[in-house]
Amino acid sequence: MLFKIAIVLVLFVIVGSLFSALYFLAKDKSGGDRTVKALTFRIGLSITLFAGLVLAGYFGLIGHSL
Repeated sequence: MLFKIAIVLVLFVIVGSLFSALYFLAKDKSGGDRTVKALTFRIGLSITLFAGLVLAGYFGLIGHSL
């Protein structure tokens, strides 16, 4: 159960980072450096989450429940 909560929290952080990048894109007129950083952070979190899910599936932490 704790693993599922962690997954949902990471997904919320990913979506929050996406919206912060959108905000920086719309409001920041200084070149968009913060937009790139927010999107890079989002991509890093997404890749980390995917790798964690693959490893959790491999080690049997997640899977089909009867």
